[in-house]
Amino acid sequence: MQKAVDHFANELVSIRTGKANPAIVAGIHVESYGALTALQHVANVTAVDSKTISIQPWDRSIIKVIEKALLASNLGITPMNDGETIRLTIPPLTEERRKILVKQAFALGEDARVSLRSTRHKLMDQIKKQVDNGYPEDMGKKKEKEVEKMIDDFSHKIDELLKAKEKDILTV
Repeated sequence: MQKAVDHFANELVSIRTGKANPAIVAGIHVESYGALTALQHVANVTAVDSKTISIQPWDRSIIKVIEKALLASNLGITPMNDGETIRLTIPPLTEERRKILVKQAFALGEDARVSLRSTRHKLMDQIKKQVDNGYPEDMGKKKEKEVEKMIDDFSHKIDELLKAKEKDILTV
């Protein structure tokens, strides 16, 4: 259950909020020396200020490859290449784009809740099997209530993360 919440939190980081965050480009891979490599493994990715991400490759010969990968990634941001570094200037989000990002965050939240429900279902099945194999029924009911409480706690954590992200996205 904690893994589902952690995965959800990592997914939320990748949603753009109008502020520069190196996690925006975390999922981008570039062709480097014949292998597909994560961008952060071939370059230093930093947030210079609240609106700019700087990407400085360790090998300048792959700067064009990085630029192509950024354009192909559909981030909606045009990279600016000065020969040594690539700068991504994060444009301000429109109201329509903010609403789309909030919907995307809610969809990720629902995926996390589905994962929690799946885990609950598996645990409930295990408890029922143990009761069928001789485990006391009243203890089985107690375990089921504990599982429900754990699911509720983790669901609240997802809701808190979602509310914080929604506030972050909608803040102009």
